[in-house]
Amino acid sequence: MARPTSTALAAAGARSLGDPYLPTSGNGGYTVLHYDIDGDYRVASNRLSATTTITAVATQRLSSFSLDFAGLVASKVSVDGHRSAHLTQTARKLVVTPVTALNKGAEFTVVVKYSGLPKPVRSQWGDVGWEELTDGVIVAGQPSGAPSWFPCNDHPSNKATYTIAFSVESGYRVLCNGELVKKTQRASRTRWEFHSAEPLATYLATVQIGLYETMHVSQDGVPQYVLLPEDLRPNALADFEAQGRMMALFERMFGEYPFDDYTVVVTDDDLEIPLEAQGLAIFGRNHIDGVGGSERLIAHELSHQWFGNSLTVGRWKDIWLHEGFACYAEWLWSEESGGMSADECATSTWARLNRLPKDLMIGDPGAARMFDDRLYKRGALTLHALRRTLGDDIFFRVLREWVATHRHGTVSTPEFVALVQSHSPSPVGALFAAWLDQHTLPKLPRRAPR
Repeated sequence: MARPTSTALAAAGARSLGDPYLPTSGNGGYTVLHYDIDGDYRVASNRLSATTTITAVATQRLSSFSLDFAGLVASKVSVDGHRSAHLTQTARKLVVTPVTALNKGAEFTVVVKYSGLPKPVRSQWGDVGWEELTDGVIVAGQPSGAPSWFPCNDHPSNKATYTIAFSVESGYRVLCNGELVKKTQRASRTRWEFHSAEPLATYLATVQIGLYETMHVSQDGVPQYVLLPEDLRPNALADFEAQGRMMALFERMFGEYPFDDYTVVVTDDDLEIPLEAQGLAIFGRNHIDGVGGSERLIAHELSHQWFGNSLTVGRWKDIWLHEGFACYAEWLWSEESGGMSADECATSTWARLNRLPKDLMIGDPGAARMFDDRLYKRGALTLHALRRTLGDDIFFRVLREWVATHRHGTVSTPEFVALVQSHSPSPVGALFAAWLDQHTLPKLPRRAPR
């Protein structure tokens, strides 16, 4: 590959993107365009052998660069077909020194061959990433678990496209992000290959492996499926019956569903909480009871396809733009389905939060509290306060424009505030400052006149 000439001195890329919430995650000096992950996995022994090919662009002249990588061992790394001059692996980083420096603006390819027994990454939020089930695997990477199974630039600001292929024993079903483009069986093993044309953040990349059957939820509009153990089918039919109507509601409120289809995986194991990935969500056996006990959570995870997956925060401090919106979607579904109205949900939630400690500022909650349930609820209250202030017509017009403008991109709180202000007949800065940037809990504003 021809490289542009440069007189600038080469320097090592930073080993962090400077996000204070995850100071050791992400890497500077380049931007990833595409990941091609090809893995061979043995379920019984939890043995993974894989090759990840990364296509990236240098954003500075690079003498070396790093990748986030944890728990597995890299055996060979090459850059543009040349074996790297030097390779260093630490507990959380793979540092690569090319034979020749990479010039700013140059597109380059990194191939990493690696193997080992994948395991979750330890974090202050618990173990995240690759997780063995009783008989299978889930990957739940939020916020820093992606390096547990592939080398990457692990920060949501660097979204990329993906090709993911996994070979496993033929009795197992594999699901990854995107479209299944090829399935090949050889002897007792089957290779599943998926391609995601829509860019996604590393924490939303996933592999799901299990003894699953396929249940069709809805073929009216967006195709929707559930992968699950066969014995859970009767309960799941009842529990996911409403999901098609949820999809219709959210498309009216938020705009077109951003992906080709939506699949829910129900593991044979119990899980503490459901989890989202791009184009899919993961529930545990314990969430399926046949009487709609997880209906609120089903709505929450579905709404993340708009807020979190298509629109992804560029910095973790803005996570209320994921979780506050998903919590508000629960209230919208409650109202649509004949339960409490969104206004009743907001009033009840405000009263409950008012009895709890007021020591959380959701516009910058701090890393330890970025998944605090109060952030979810107060984020939803922020949206309801905005809805009361603007009125329904302007509020939902803003949401649809927000989703359409930033489709498959990254977002920030200042961008959302600016969009709201462009539609509001009066200043909204004080409203956002009160709800996002202060510890005290503001009172809900009166409803805008119709």
